[in-house]
Amino acid sequence: MNERLPLVYLARHGETPWTITAQHTGSTDLPLTPKGERNASQLRGRLAGVAFEEVWTSPLQRAKRTCDLAGFGSEATVVEDLTEWNCGDYEGLTREEIEARKPGWNLFRDGCPNGETLADVTSRVQRVIDRIRQQRGDRLLFAHKHFLQVFAACWLGLPPETGHQFFLGTAALSIVGYHHGKTDSVIRLWNDRSHLTD
Repeated sequence: MNERLPLVYLARHGETPWTITAQHTGSTDLPLTPKGERNASQLRGRLAGVAFEEVWTSPLQRAKRTCDLAGFGSEATVVEDLTEWNCGDYEGLTREEIEARKPGWNLFRDGCPNGETLADVTSRVQRVIDRIRQQRGDRLLFAHKHFLQVFAACWLGLPPETGHQFFLGTAALSIVGYHHGKTDSVIRLWNDRSHLTD
């Protein structure tokens, strides 16, 4: 009998004040809103009964708090590479404010001055994927929108810039894995928010 192929569960953190106002949030260490806390707690029921070989979380409090409220805080390992895209000079700005400075700006193409480029984020994503592919068992990652978008593209072997096409809401759960074998990467579930009641 073939060994079951491992799955990687990807949880985006819950709502923060800047997700409401659509401000770009990279390294700013924002807390969850009350709704974000409720939604993070609702991940607990969605993930109940699933056994993970390891749980990893970004060091930023919005991800760590989501991990804790989902019931995995005591077993999670902080992985620095899971940190969100550093927005540099564009930190805290809305898309409209950024485009007033740089018309036609696209994060995945242009990156952020004094922050990270797509290549920088891709390097971090690839290190995480390489670690996962060398290990057995299911994993659960608590991370951030733009990081996880790049992750999805790289997992599938697509150009990293196609990550912008993978829409991801707050407190959403996604699952990536394999189809026929470890050279056949697939997305099994994306942007599932069915566990959220508000």
